[in-house]
Amino acid sequence: MGPLEDPKVVSHDSILLTHGDAAPRAYLLLHGLTASPLQFAEFGRQLFERGANVYIPRLPRHGLADRLTTELEGLSAGELRSFALTSTAFARTLGERVTVVGFSVGGLLAAWIGQYVPVDRVTAIAPFLGVSWLPRRLAGRAARFALRLPNRFLWWDPILRERQMPAHGYPRFATHAIGHAMSLAQELMDAAERTQPVAREVQIVLNASESTVSNPQARRLAQLWSAHKGGRIVLHRLRGLPLSHDIIEPLRSPELARRVYPALLDLVER
Repeated sequence: MGPLEDPKVVSHDSILLTHGDAAPRAYLLLHGLTASPLQFAEFGRQLFERGANVYIPRLPRHGLADRLTTELEGLSAGELRSFALTSTAFARTLGERVTVVGFSVGGLLAAWIGQYVPVDRVTAIAPFLGVSWLPRRLAGRAARFALRLPNRFLWWDPILRERQMPAHGYPRFATHAIGHAMSLAQELMDAAERTQPVAREVQIVLNASESTVSNPQARRLAQLWSAHKGGRIVLHRLRGLPLSHDIIEPLRSPELARRVYPALLDLVER
């Protein structure tokens, strides 16, 4: 695991920031699909400067130097579950109270950790629990359908293609990777209907002007959890932001990240 580098420098390593010993607070930051730990580098730096230990692991099959690698075609739900558990286990050695923060697919993993692992707090930012244009009732069926079709790579931006930024992420995604993430999301929804999360507190943070992931599905998850006795579920909507999904990447939209970070810092440090 490499040290935190200047955000202008492409890094494919996990990031570990420690003060030498276990701290009162430790943060596990989980980046989104096709991104890398640099997506959370600046946010992690700010948490570190406030006295916390910070771990930003690289998701499986992510962060390779070849941005057009086909490695992502092998990503599976089982791989994501294992990654979530091992990353959390390591983070728990870094501090007395562990907060897991994730964005998009990382937000899905954060929510999954909140369901199954007794951490202090989970903050799922724009969690990938479905896509914005897909009705909630069709999410599980869509995941199964995607995995039955041939695995294909699609550009996030079909016009810019490999020229799109930031350079630390992949410019395209594998359809089966999306299918496996949707399957994991459906598994989480089913579990949330049966039992409450074991994390002390779960926060779901949504952009009211979300463009990509399903806000209704995220609100449904909060409702399922809130129906159980015990635990603390917080649903927080960020208003006044532009139509966007990636609201935390300073290398994509510095001004948007600067607007969002204060609210996120306030939530995770409560």
